[in-house]
Amino acid sequence: MNPVNRRLFLGLLGATAATVTAAGCAGSGSDTSGGDSSGGGGGGEGSDGTITFWSNHPGSSKATEEELIATFEQENPDLKVNLVDGGKNYEEVAQKLNAALTGNDLPDVVVVSDVTWFNFALNEQLAPLDDLFEEAGVKTDEYVDALFGDYILEDKSYGLPYARSTPLFYYNKQVWEQAGLPDRGPESWDEFMEWAPAIQEAVGDGKHAIAMYDGANYLDWTMQNMIWDDGGAYSVGWDTTFTDPNTIAGVERLKQINDDGYLVVSADSITEFASGLAACAMASTGSLKTATENAQFEFGTAFLPGAEANSSCPTGGAGLGIPAGISRERQINALKFINSITSTQGTAKFAQATGYMPVRKGAKEAQEIKAYLEETPQAATAIDQLEFTRPQDNARVLVPGGGTRIGGGLDKVLAGEDIPGVMEQLQTETARIIETDITPKLG
Repeated sequence: MNPVNRRLFLGLLGATAATVTAAGCAGSGSDTSGGDSSGGGGGGEGSDGTITFWSNHPGSSKATEEELIATFEQENPDLKVNLVDGGKNYEEVAQKLNAALTGNDLPDVVVVSDVTWFNFALNEQLAPLDDLFEEAGVKTDEYVDALFGDYILEDKSYGLPYARSTPLFYYNKQVWEQAGLPDRGPESWDEFMEWAPAIQEAVGDGKHAIAMYDGANYLDWTMQNMIWDDGGAYSVGWDTTFTDPNTIAGVERLKQINDDGYLVVSADSITEFASGLAACAMASTGSLKTATENAQFEFGTAFLPGAEANSSCPTGGAGLGIPAGISRERQINALKFINSITSTQGTAKFAQATGYMPVRKGAKEAQEIKAYLEETPQAATAIDQLEFTRPQDNARVLVPGGGTRIGGGLDKVLAGEDIPGVMEQLQTETARIIETDITPKLG
């Protein structure tokens, strides 16, 4: 299903979606800006000029967010912003918002990820922003089209891009030179398999050729690249394809890399890479700052294997949404704030500080980005790779619990469980959820 048709479907589904069940909240909820929190986070009448912003600080961006907030407050002296720790990751922020929806303590701005935003939009819990754009001074055509379009449901916008990423292929240039490899990433996973023995020999005993996330930490996200490169997918539209031979071939390749001793998985693959324990890694664009600050060696970044040939790179990361249950005045103030921190200058600073992609078209020409790309040329890879991305599979991002379910299955495969059995279980469970929770809402 192409992106347009998928959005039309989501609009139909949204008309009949059931209310999301509240989950337990996480995060400290601490006020880090020094502003008055008495009215910004509640669901009371109107606004006292305080904007409460729930964030997980993507890419260790808390200090940068505080800097962007200070700029906004200076430009808008009648408004104040409370930066609240919403959780350690996107899922915990979503849980916190779910819990708040049952009460009367909603934020004004909240981080929503590629996996979490649509659930709130479907249930009319995020505000459509279109009739607020003009009053808030937002020029939507200045955003990167592909990133802006990721938050459209039935021709309505429910968020603006913020901490946007793709996976990148990070590689240790010293190891590459020792292995006699060209200074680039592998053009396909077949080529990586040809290179892997030399990489492993060069990196040495007790280390690994490649690091990836584990199943509890986004292996299900990056694995789409490997599966797509083999012609498979988790799903095609709403048809689950876990047992498709091409999908299984992609999973078998993952298992082969693991069984041959080339692979290490962890909660954060960039940690293994930057410490020198892995010669290369699949990791988020947002990990670039961590790699730059911690790697004691020269490294390069490249497109994911097969991305250019097969458009097999998934996008990811998060945007910013506004709850539907707050007043219009608060929504407009919130959108003014979002517009500020994702402005050309704002996104340039955020990208420079974190490694995430700039979300405005003009940001690449901003002096901050020019200086950043000159100092950190690896950052240009994510921007250049954007044209080779594709929408993620519905089975991961639209089916409730899809990413967690798939990640758990991949962990089972790496632990030695039978691939056909694991994939059959994923096929059965996902198809049942689609049939029971989604298909009845189609019309």
